[in-house]
Amino acid sequence: MALRYVERFATTRGKLTAYLVRKLRERGWAGDGPPPVEALVERIAELGYVDDRAWGEAKAAAMARRGLGARRVRQALGAAGVAGDDAEAIDPLLDAGRIESAVAFARRRRIGPYARETADRELIERQVGQMVRAGHAPDLARRIARITPDDLSQLSRSEQVSGIDEELIRSLS
Repeated sequence: MALRYVERFATTRGKLTAYLVRKLRERGWAGDGPPPVEALVERIAELGYVDDRAWGEAKAAAMARRGLGARRVRQALGAAGVAGDDAEAIDPLLDAGRIESAVAFARRRRIGPYARETADRELIERQVGQMVRAGHAPDLARRIARITPDDLSQLSRSEQVSGIDEELIRSLS
């Protein structure tokens, strides 16, 4: 069952353990004592069939491309069982791409400079709430939501994302 699962899905030790425990519970364990699930999962990881760090990096990159913030990504990785050294190795990647991720989320949701029209105070607060729920820092979300579409239209097409990034970096410094 374990080999079949890792053959079909990229997974973590935690997710594989949960899967095996669930399947053994559903089918009934007939052996003496608890099943040796942990030993089996460790052996599969030693063989290289399961790599928490590689899975976590791929998952974090995919979530960042979708525009989700570092807090939300860390929660998802923790829920999947990526912890310890593997999680610490992924943290710098999350921190490095926080502005690009926030801008991607703003573009996808038409927040701040990507809105169709200038937002009033109430709409800005709702947009900030959306960004915070997506895992972005409140101060970064507020700065992006306050940029108006007029500010974006003053930049050329090629300068739009880099112009916003530079403005945000200057304002966060």
